[in-house]
This record gives sequence, structure tokens and C-alpha cells, in this order.
Amino acid sequence: MDRVRDLVLGGAYPPGAPLSEVLLSDEFGVSRTPIREALKQLQHEGLVEIRPKVGTFVREPTRREIVELFQLKEGLEGLAAGLLARRGSVPELDVLARNIEESETAAAEQDAEKYAALVHEFHWTIIRGADNSKLAEHYDRLMNQLAYHRMVVRTAAHPGRIRTSTAEHRAVLDMIIAKDHFGAEAAMRNHVYASSRELLTDSATAHESAIR
Repeated sequence: MDRVRDLVLGGAYPPGAPLSEVLLSDEFGVSRTPIREALKQLQHEGLVEIRPKVGTFVREPTRREIVELFQLKEGLEGLAAGLLARRGSVPELDVLARNIEESETAAAEQDAEKYAALVHEFHWTIIRGADNSKLAEHYDRLMNQLAYHRMVVRTAAHPGRIRTSTAEHRAVLDMIIAKDHFGAEAAMRNHVYASSRELLTDSATAHESAIR
């Protein structure tokens, strides 16, 4: 099931694309039964839609769902940043510092795919650095429902967004290094909120274009 999920989340199948049980079973060298069970689980997670007698399709969250999921993301990541700031000097800080340096290079080169991978690493490093297994468990499910990688690649194409986002990441890290858990939480919340505004603006523009 993880491999099917990775295909959906990685963008191999864009929103609305059909998912064939036959083709997937051939690709993974398994029978259709485990593929069918995997698709049922992905429907439960909100990643695909199974239409009886029609087929299975990649699902994109509605605008309302995106707003609600980002509200949860803001809370969870803000909490994680605050918890990490309380831990002092831990290995995750070196990972975050290196990540920001590479992000600045990606910003200079306008490399959206590279930046999307770095964003994934940055946020998950903070989640792991919080050292709270229950937080990580809920966050993993949330990120799957958002199909976050696709969203980052989309908004990273906006002029100046990669550079702005990287500066927001640096502000979060500065607060963590300073052991200011309130400042770290606030900086992370501000960053997630800014990301959600960028995405929702992009979605609204796409919708307007589609109905013209």
C-alpha cells in the first residue's frame, strides 16, 4: 500500500487521474486483491475516490478541506517548533541549518522540485526533533491528506515565493536556536499561515481561469 500511496502523493498521477487496478497490479507484480485493499485504504485517507462501476480516481482536497487541514498543520508544526526549542542542542539543528543553505541555493536557481524536497525535509526534521511520537503520527496522516508535495511544487513556481519561504524557515530556526519556544511556535505558525494563503490564492486563480 505504501508504494501506491507514494505514486499518488509524488505526483505520478495528477488529481482526477484514473487508477487502474490491472495496471497497478502489473506494475507491482501482485494480484489485484492487495491493490484493491490499498485503494480502499487510500479512499479512507481521502487520497482517492472510488466510484462504483466507474473506477478509482486521484482526489484533490476541496478548498474548505485545505483550509481546515492547514489550520491543523499550523497548530501541529507550531507545537513541534516550540518543543524542539526546549530541547537545546540536538542533531536536528545541524540538519535544519544545512537545509536552509541548500534552500537558498535552490531559490537562486529557481529549482522548484529541489526546493519541494527540501521543504519536506525541513518540516519533518522539526516534527522529529519535537520528540513526540503521537504528534508525528497525527502529522503523517495530515500530510498525506494534503498531498503536500504537489502543493509545494505548485506554489514554488510563484515569483519570489521560494526566497520568501526560505527566509521564513530561517526565522523559525533562529528562534529554535535561541531556545525561545514561544518565538519558535509563533514563527512557525506565521510561516504555515503564509503558505496556506499562497496556496489558496493559487487555487482561486486556477478556478477563475477554468470558468472563463
